[in-house]
Amino acid sequence: MKDMNSDAEAQIRDCEARLCAAMQASDVAELDALIADDLLFAGPNGDLATKAMDLDLHRTGATRFTELVPQDLEIRVWSDRFVLVFARVSVAGTFLGDAFAGDYRYTRIWRRGEQGWQIAGGSVTLMQ
Repeated sequence: MKDMNSDAEAQIRDCEARLCAAMQASDVAELDALIADDLLFAGPNGDLATKAMDLDLHRTGATRFTELVPQDLEIRVWSDRFVLVFARVSVAGTFLGDAFAGDYRYTRIWRRGEQGWQIAGGSVTLMQ
């Protein structure tokens, strides 16, 4: 179990770094590869978003990140197919034309399937 945990944790750390870079660059192709087709994600206001919605926000420029600085990352390997991540990230940018900035807590469920590791679910909350 230890080797599986170490391998999965290293892979997820790499995926998290790729995700941050893709979010900041609005790299839709990379985001498409990292996000599962059946994603369900709760935003800071509680609304649920799908993969198509998230990619469209990046594609159209409705979401723009000017700063994404990971502060800490907690990883829990549940199995060889599922990993839970809690990431604290300092974020700044615009959403639908409104500026935002702050420390956010992202919770992500990574699932390994035929496409490799992808985010299957999660949420983001503004830390007070």
